Amino acid sequence: MPEPEVTPDGHHVLIKGRKWRATDPDLPDDVAATLRKELMSARRAVGQALKAQDQAAERAARDRVQRAKVALGERGTPWWEQSEAERRARWEPLYREMQGSQS
Repeated sequence: MPEPEVTPDGHHVLIKGRKWRATDPDLPDDVAATLRKELMSARRAVGQALKAQDQAAERAARDRVQRAKVALGERGTPWWEQSEAERRARWEPLYREMQGSQS
C-alpha cells in the first residue's frame, strides 16, 4: 500500500481526500508497531462487539481504540505542541502494558 500524502507541515496525512492527524513521527519504530497492533486489535474487537450486539464490549473496545490513537499521537493534545517528555508520557504507559501482556 502506498504511503499517504503528508501535509507540508507533517502534521496531517491525506487519505481519500480527507485530512487526518499523522502519527507522531518521533515514536520509536518498535513502539509505533506495537501501538498500531493494539489499534488494529481494538478495531477488530469493535466489529465483533457490534456483530454480537454487546454494548459493554463495544464500549470497552472503543475505549481501547481511543487509548491507542492517543498513544500514537493521532488524538488528544497534538504531538507537535508537546515536549519530548510529554510525548513519551503519552505513549509509554500503553506500550509498557502491551509489552507486559506479551510476556
